[in-house]
Amino acid sequence: MRQFDVLIVGSGLGGMTIALHLADKLKVGLITKRNLRDGGSGWAQGGIAGVLDDHDSVELHINDTFVAGAGLCDPEATRFIIEHSREAIDWLIAMGVPFTKDQSGDINYHGYHLTREGGHSHRRIIHAADATGAAVIETLATKVAAHPNISVLENHIALDLITSKKLGQDTQRVWGAYVYNIETDSVETVLASHTVLATGGAGKVYLYTSNPDVATGDGIAMGWRAGCRVSNMEFIQFHPTCLYHPDAKSFLITEAVRGEGGILRLPDGTRFMPDHDERAELAPRDVVARAIDFEMKKGGYDCVYLDISYKPARFVKEHFPTIYQRCLELGIDITKEPIPVVPAAHYTCGGLVVDLKGHTDVAGLYGVGEVACTGLHGANRLASNSLLECMVLGKAAAEDILAQGKIKLPQVPEWDESRVTDPDEEVVISHNWDELRRFMWDYVGIVRTNKRLERALHRIQLLQSEIHEYYSNFRVANDLIELRNLVTTAELIVRCAMARQESRGLHYSRDYPDMLPDAKPTILQP
Repeated sequence: MRQFDVLIVGSGLGGMTIALHLADKLKVGLITKRNLRDGGSGWAQGGIAGVLDDHDSVELHINDTFVAGAGLCDPEATRFIIEHSREAIDWLIAMGVPFTKDQSGDINYHGYHLTREGGHSHRRIIHAADATGAAVIETLATKVAAHPNISVLENHIALDLITSKKLGQDTQRVWGAYVYNIETDSVETVLASHTVLATGGAGKVYLYTSNPDVATGDGIAMGWRAGCRVSNMEFIQFHPTCLYHPDAKSFLITEAVRGEGGILRLPDGTRFMPDHDERAELAPRDVVARAIDFEMKKGGYDCVYLDISYKPARFVKEHFPTIYQRCLELGIDITKEPIPVVPAAHYTCGGLVVDLKGHTDVAGLYGVGEVACTGLHGANRLASNSLLECMVLGKAAAEDILAQGKIKLPQVPEWDESRVTDPDEEVVISHNWDELRRFMWDYVGIVRTNKRLERALHRIQLLQSEIHEYYSNFRVANDLIELRNLVTTAELIVRCAMARQESRGLHYSRDYPDMLPDAKPTILQP
């Protein structure tokens, strides 16, 4: 049985930010399903949005966020996060993140290049070429691994939160988690005064996703089971441009390609975005993703094409070295030909309801990053606001935890495996996993109808009963834990989508094509 002052579940930017803000004063345990650098944050290409230039302002950034969020952004959360953007970015610079420099342009921040992405009225995105997440995570991971007060438990997956109700107490509080150790194939008990869910999103609930394999909605499902409300799960952002190639799994073509002049074309070379929106390629992601989905269905195309090849080759290689290199490995020279792209599930705008200190509804439990719903993203996340949210909320949660200090831990029983056996048919898991991702893509994708949602819910309920039986009778394993969480998350997405009888932002329903006059969040109560 391990004991920490703070247990952090997840090793993305949210989890690492909290760990580094706490570790000088408290003992921190950080668990990660694979290795320390394997979270979703490392996959972020674009950058971090912030008010960095004197010609820009907090009000302009807030307004752009509100427009993208289709009126549903929480005003207080949006202002709080954007007002702290410069401070958060300065912290990363102080940590040594190698952001791209550019002294030549008149719009830069202390000599760092600022780019612009769809939905932004200003150049305000600081970045490390086209691999910002990787640069940030590499820098912070080195510091996390070297800190004597942080214990990193790799190849550990949280199974369920330890709640006071499970211990027979009247109050509801979280005291850590039961954790499956993949290497030893055993369940461990990890106790903590404070527990932070920083597990990222749920992209793997869909067939096509830009997310890493670890994005299986674990924190959302665990928090829901522990008694937390969830909000706005119907708003799944589909990134408009994921590389379409049989050998390229989940490789994203950053928003910044369109920000720097990339043009979307049909297979015959026709440009189509001006027919869908006056902002053309610089329209927000939901507009672009729906336009691509419409053109692909109308023309029966497997993909569309993103063309930056008309720009000078040196410009393309300088701005997008990672994308240039990866495409070249697959036989596509983006300086000479367009890039085949499809939409893919990218970002979970909803999640566990949290306040501006990261508190969930259950004492002792915090949520930070994509697992949580602060209200910043509303009905559609503005590009490059997500890494910012991780850092600002991560610091706020850390300050709140430090103010509370250590809390005496209760007696907790070990995990009981005495009444289960080894599974007899593991094909059940892989079959159910595949079925779930396909019907979620077909029925709960970019365009929805009442009938599609009803079909999806019916299938989810069948899967849930099968998985519950399996979970009750057999020893747990990695795939079973993830599938159980994915099915729970899928149900929350469908139930939120059924509750929203309008089309707003990322939720587009053929049965309710109009937007209601009042913007209200969808909130589900366990």
